[in-house]
Amino acid sequence: MDNLLILLFFLLGLIFGSFFNVIGLRIPQKKSFTNDRSVCPQCQHPLSWPELIPVLSYMMQRGKCRHCNGSISLLYPVIELTTGVLFVFCYIQSGLDFELITALILMSLLVIILVSDIRYMLIPNSILLFFFPLLVLARFIRPLDTWWSSIAGAFAGVLIIAIVILVSRGGMGAGDMKLFGLLGIVLGFEKTLLALFLSCMIGAVIGLVLLLLKVIDRQQPVPFGPYIVIASIITYFHGDILLGWYFHDWLQG
Repeated sequence: MDNLLILLFFLLGLIFGSFFNVIGLRIPQKKSFTNDRSVCPQCQHPLSWPELIPVLSYMMQRGKCRHCNGSISLLYPVIELTTGVLFVFCYIQSGLDFELITALILMSLLVIILVSDIRYMLIPNSILLFFFPLLVLARFIRPLDTWWSSIAGAFAGVLIIAIVILVSRGGMGAGDMKLFGLLGIVLGFEKTLLALFLSCMIGAVIGLVLLLLKVIDRQQPVPFGPYIVIASIITYFHGDILLGWYFHDWLQG
């Protein structure tokens, strides 16, 4: 039974991941994702259902459009597989508990933000506004151990990023600030601070590697959203362990 549920959540993740690709790519361009058919971005040819099977279509077509032979972005199968793995991990960590719903909603938000920020360096307000009441309701039904931690986390996320924006004169965007405010509701105060720290650390390490490999230069703007996404996933699932390890060493020291 457990293996069947794992398979079910993985398949659901693949399907939703395909949908999240569409949302993340169309919302920033103010395009409908409910009525318009999917088309090849190069030749604009409408895609049939065999061309829309998550991951499999990409593999069968060898990453090429069947109509114009144009390259299909690797982002599509990567996001589908990532969502599948995250959905499975949500089930493994939470089981069939209400927190599973919170986890799935949070992962959905993060995957959509990942697509949008990678492609357009933009975190749309409409996406954040859609998920805001869902996450507030989820935390109302299943609050954190300290109920006020969600409120403190939201304020901390917004305030700290606002200060960074002012000090750096635009080093981070308002979308990052609003996203951290939303994350604060789910993570709580301590984990929001941890996610902030981890996102900066991950961003610094990856940025340095990209600079050394000459993939980017010092003047090139880089989206910060992916680092927030990675840090938030780590914090949500393993934040208690990391905080416990840190405070244990600090107290021992």
